[in-house]
Amino acid sequence: MGTKLIILLVIVLAVIAIAQLVRVNELTAKHANRREEDIPHRDNIFNSKMMLAFMIVMYVAFIWLMVEYGYVGLGPAASTHGQEVDWLMNLNLVIIIAIFFLTNTLLFVFAWKYVKRPGVKALFYPHNNKLEMIWTVIPAAVLAVIIILGLRTWNDITTEADAEAEKIELFSYQFGWTARYAGMNNELGDFDYKLTTAENPYALKTKENIETSLDLMLHGAAGAEGIEMIEDKLNDESIVMSREDREKLRTELSRKERMSKMLTAMSATYNDSIDDLVNDDVILADSLVLLKGQNYSFSFRAKDVIHSAYFPHFRAQMNTVPGMTTYFKLQPLYTSKEMKEKMNDDNFEYILMCNKICGGSHYKMKMAVQVLGPEKYLEWQKTKMTYDGSPWLDFNESERAEKEAELLEKYQEIAARVVEK
Repeated sequence: MGTKLIILLVIVLAVIAIAQLVRVNELTAKHANRREEDIPHRDNIFNSKMMLAFMIVMYVAFIWLMVEYGYVGLGPAASTHGQEVDWLMNLNLVIIIAIFFLTNTLLFVFAWKYVKRPGVKALFYPHNNKLEMIWTVIPAAVLAVIIILGLRTWNDITTEADAEAEKIELFSYQFGWTARYAGMNNELGDFDYKLTTAENPYALKTKENIETSLDLMLHGAAGAEGIEMIEDKLNDESIVMSREDREKLRTELSRKERMSKMLTAMSATYNDSIDDLVNDDVILADSLVLLKGQNYSFSFRAKDVIHSAYFPHFRAQMNTVPGMTTYFKLQPLYTSKEMKEKMNDDNFEYILMCNKICGGSHYKMKMAVQVLGPEKYLEWQKTKMTYDGSPWLDFNESERAEKEAELLEKYQEIAARVVEK
């Protein structure tokens, strides 16, 4: 408390001292019968030298910050597209820094060199067509190059992935993430928002989930009134309610009746074989685990508000929007262990973050990410279960060793194809 008080007093005294110096300068000018716009030559010379001094201090500070912090500790890009993004970022930095030094040097050096001198009148130079053309066409051309290169990179990241790319869905909600792997068939099961329940938070589409949602819509549950309960309440003459409350119930009844009709139609036209796509999926809420070198096709959904899936070390980000699915491709280049060595940090971990302010606990909406080599990835797969409770690697005992050896060989080939740029 004492230190803060001393700092506050110093600031107050400094402001008072500056105000007094300004006042002394005004009194001095008044005593010398000098108008406010008449600046002494020595003051102009002093200001011009201070311009040069400020330029040098600014340049030294800028260079030190760039050397000291660089990419703010993110380290090398850990994905194929991340390297392209870094290259594009470096190109932008080169252009911006060059223009920064050029324009500021001209600004401060001209202020020093062409300081006002007694008896010298400034040249009135209002217009030059050639100069206007130069500083219009060149920036436009540079911006066009940057935009075209950026669009090319963005399109490459967001276009449809190859058929061999492994499919993963990231489901966002306040305030967490869930990863859904496509399983051995590499096809994600379907979903429908109308199937969202406490037991089916991801709205996955199976016959059982459809029937459960329809039953809840008709009969309700604790804390959620169904159609029958609302009708009973509206028809019960012993219940007294205001006109507004009755109108709200009728609106809710109408909404649930429409939803019930859609669920009934969904159930009637549903093909039970579609269940296999969902049952084969693997759902993880604790972490996202990836294989080094594997091409991934990520799809993104949001349950409530707009979130943004941000992988800082992969240089990848995509908004997750309620009511629509967004996509991007990703190929991790380094295992978590390799990245720890590159970062010289034994505590380093990849991370998935939300980069949209989505509510009060936005700051802790994170998910741990691991990138594993072939052997460890296969061992991790063996411990995971699918949506219907069967093992992810569901092989017969007689062929298990052979199948796992084939998978390991495949994963080793995938990891071996990583090419650093």
